[in-house]
Amino acid sequence: MGNRGSCVLYCRVSTEKDTQELSLTRQHEELTALAKRLDFSVAESFTDKHSGYELDREGLLDLLDYIKEDSIDAVLIQDETRLGRGNARVAVLHLLAKTNTSVFTNHDSGPLELNEMDSMLLEILAIVEEYQRKLHNAKIRRGMKRAVEAGYRPEHNLRNQGNAEGRERIDAPVLEIVSLRDKGLTFEEITSVLKGLGHQVSKATVHRRYQEFVAEQEG
Repeated sequence: MGNRGSCVLYCRVSTEKDTQELSLTRQHEELTALAKRLDFSVAESFTDKHSGYELDREGLLDLLDYIKEDSIDAVLIQDETRLGRGNARVAVLHLLAKTNTSVFTNHDSGPLELNEMDSMLLEILAIVEEYQRKLHNAKIRRGMKRAVEAGYRPEHNLRNQGNAEGRERIDAPVLEIVSLRDKGLTFEEITSVLKGLGHQVSKATVHRRYQEFVAEQEG
């Protein structure tokens, strides 16, 4: 069998009791053996002593960051409950699916076998997320269209684009916000336009920058 790629190991116990150390050690040993059996090379291993119902686990968060930054093909776990329990487990499975990371368990001696309900939930989550992206892009297009119709020309007005040293704080070009507001755009539409131009700002930031500008002018 050829090498299947790289994997990470994830071991979890529910409490910080000293007696759980043996369980973590055993999980690591068994997953190391599983990786060898499946012909994966182990890139890293992560552990947690935390309830599976919570997502705020240092080892899990480190694992998710590691997967984003490195080319990892699979996560190896003792059984599906190690990833989490209840809604937390489904959330983690969804995040792993988004990065095309397979899950292998020692319990199944291979790929994680999802039940019908889990498969349906993950499919629904993927559909909802796709439509959220489409809605977000539609709002950006609508905001941009209205701005252009009102006479806004981003290629002329974005004086700071591409110039890191000259950009406004928190990536919010104040003069552009004021210009778009004067053209009748709502703060949500202004936010959509700026995001479409590469400025990662929130509506709250846009509104705050505008209010600060107004206050300065009145002062």
